[in-house]
Amino acid sequence: MFIKHATIERNTILLSVLTLLTVAIGGLVEIVPLFTIETTIERVQGMRPYSPLELAGRNIYIREGCYVCHSQQIRPLRDEVERYGHYSLAAESMYDHPFQWGSKRTGPDLARIGGKYSNEWHAAHMIDPRAVVPQSIMPAYAFLAEKPLDGKDIAEHLKALRVVGVPYSDEMIAQARSDLEAQATPDADTEALLARYPKAAVGDFDGDQKRITEMDAVIAYLQMLGRLVEFDRTQPGGLRQ
Repeated sequence: MFIKHATIERNTILLSVLTLLTVAIGGLVEIVPLFTIETTIERVQGMRPYSPLELAGRNIYIREGCYVCHSQQIRPLRDEVERYGHYSLAAESMYDHPFQWGSKRTGPDLARIGGKYSNEWHAAHMIDPRAVVPQSIMPAYAFLAEKPLDGKDIAEHLKALRVVGVPYSDEMIAQARSDLEAQATPDADTEALLARYPKAAVGDFDGDQKRITEMDAVIAYLQMLGRLVEFDRTQPGGLRQ
């Protein structure tokens, strides 16, 4: 065995060919399953694509680097589950490009943050984190409340995501701009919006009803996290019948 191994190490061409072959096989083992992702991710009840406003908020969340300090992955460990809630399921990130699981936490995990605090709390936290969490080291994001949300290309964004497998319908794309505005407008008719995006938080998010800001979008995104899956009907082996 060792003699054969020594022969390979002394033969540069043979070593290169075998290394290339090994890397190729390993790469195929990792890549091929991705083409069957629709069958490898177990479906759970309640999951849906992001609403246009949530998607815009998620883009800002990524742009500002929030994922650097906040993960969105609750591990199946007792202390994790007791602190944050049900452990994360792969299906919860099936429409994420990219997903926000992460591996480092400077701040708490946000996988179940939706509905835990009011819109007013989130707005105050964004403007001055230490006003609501004295020990926080999070920087302030007050400027988000001053920056109008640019949603003119949101329909094109939905189209792009549909190309990579997110099931946005023609109706969702056609109504993207109006859905974005309706979700952040108090007293707007949101019946059609909620039919397309169940459990979406609606209304004013940042405390300024006169305009839709980037803070509106970020808070709408945060208020959705962890609220879609019906965990009482979910178990490791799939949905209870």
